[in-house]
Amino acid sequence: MELRQLQYLVAVVEEASFTRAASRVHVAQPGVSAQVRRLERELGEELLDRTGRAVRPTAAGEAVLPYARAALAAVDGARAAVDELAGLVRGRVTVGTVVGCGAVGLPEVLAGFHRAHRGVELTLSEGNSDQLLAELSAGRLDLALVGLAEPAGPGIEVQIVVDEELVLGVGPDDVWADSDVVPVGRLRDRTLVSLPPGTGVRTALDAACAAAGFAPRVGFESADLGVVAELAAGGLGAVLLPSSVIGAVPGLRGLPLDPAPRSSLALAWRRDGPSSPAGRALVEHARLAIPAVAAAFPG
Repeated sequence: MELRQLQYLVAVVEEASFTRAASRVHVAQPGVSAQVRRLERELGEELLDRTGRAVRPTAAGEAVLPYARAALAAVDGARAAVDELAGLVRGRVTVGTVVGCGAVGLPEVLAGFHRAHRGVELTLSEGNSDQLLAELSAGRLDLALVGLAEPAGPGIEVQIVVDEELVLGVGPDDVWADSDVVPVGRLRDRTLVSLPPGTGVRTALDAACAAAGFAPRVGFESADLGVVAELAAGGLGAVLLPSSVIGAVPGLRGLPLDPAPRSSLALAWRRDGPSSPAGRALVEHARLAIPAVAAAFPG
């Protein structure tokens, strides 16, 4: 029994396909199939059901999988321990971010980490804040940049990057364009443009409206800050956004709300920390780097 056979088995099960597994492990598909067959002959049982459209583990395969994963994890752990002892950082780290992370310099922070740790594979994905926090809690992310309008939840540590008042944005011809301040209660009968549920700004909007005794009437929804701002500037509805975003959109008038909601952009990580040396190095690097990088960006 060889480690690569266990690696291929796990890859095929997780990808439900020999072709995708071969791409994942960077080996030709016939090579993956042959090694899994050798493992099956050695164990005397078929480990995979190949009869359906998706490859699935048999009962014997399900029994073997925990041991295969444990063996691979043990090898990774041994390598990580030696690397850490030698002052090296290798491995793979996963980062999640809300849309528009460039506004606070996250790409520059990740590029700096890559230059310092060439042996670490970095991956980045986008999502809504609630999704990213769930992935973080489950251990599928090492670090996330999220929008917050309420506590991040148990087991999560945060470092605030930007904290802003949210203001109402309307187009130049809007009936409220000349208002000095808008009570939250007046939003009850307005069509609103908004980021989707699960984002920090939407959470703040929902909470502000709920405190006033109603649910917001959202007619237009997009995950892109620029899109919702332009929709509002075009007269399609009022939008709640950070003051810095509204100030950067031509034709969008910012009006304070009463009471004024706030939202934060924050780095988030698990309180007990990433399990790998690479993940811990990433969190440490980002916590030190992102305040300085974000300060250099406008708004």
